[in-house]
Amino acid sequence: MSAPPLLTFDSYERLVAGLRGRTVVAVEYFVLVGGSEGTDPEEWDYGAWHEPMMGVELTMDNGETYSAVWGSTFDHYGLELYPAPMSGFLSRLGEPGGSARVAVTEHPRWTGVLGGPIESCRIQWCGEEHGAPTPLPEAVHLRTATGQVWIAAGRSATYEPDRPGPFYLGTDDVLVVFDTDIAERAGLAV
Repeated sequence: MSAPPLLTFDSYERLVAGLRGRTVVAVEYFVLVGGSEGTDPEEWDYGAWHEPMMGVELTMDNGETYSAVWGSTFDHYGLELYPAPMSGFLSRLGEPGGSARVAVTEHPRWTGVLGGPIESCRIQWCGEEHGAPTPLPEAVHLRTATGQVWIAAGRSATYEPDRPGPFYLGTDDVLVVFDTDIAERAGLAV
C-alpha cells in the first residue's frame, strides 16, 4: 500500500462524523488475485461477512469517494478511512498478482445500507484495556434506517461459510460484517 495522508485521532473522528446524513450509492471491493495466471479474484463472500482483504471504496451521492483500508497510522494495523479513491493506495491494481476491483453495489447484503442517508457513523477504538499502546481504530460502523455495516481491520480464522468464526481484529486485512450476531462474535461493538 502507498503511504496515506497522516490521520490524527481528532481528524479521523471529524472525517467519520462528517459522513452522517450522506448516502452511499456505490461500493467496490479490492481483493487479492491468485490462480494459475495470477488474475482470478480470491473468494471474498462468506454470507453474513465479506473479506475484501485490501479495502473497500464507498462512493457517496455527491460523487465523493472514500477508501477504507488497513493501515498502521495508529501504531498497529487498524481500519483507516480516507476521502480518496482506492487507486491512490494500491499498486498493481488489475495486474497479475495484485488486486482486483469487484463491484458489489448490487450485492443483497449492501442493499439495506445503500440509498438512504447514514443516520449513525462511528469509529470503534481499541485501547489499553485490550493491550494497544495507543487508541487503535478497529472498525467503522455505518447505520442507515434500513441496514448497517461494520468495516474492520480483521479477518476470519476460517473460510468455511457455515462456521463463521472466530475472527481476528487488528490484521492487515479488511473485513466487512452485516450481521449483528457475527459482529458480536468478531468483537465489534453493537
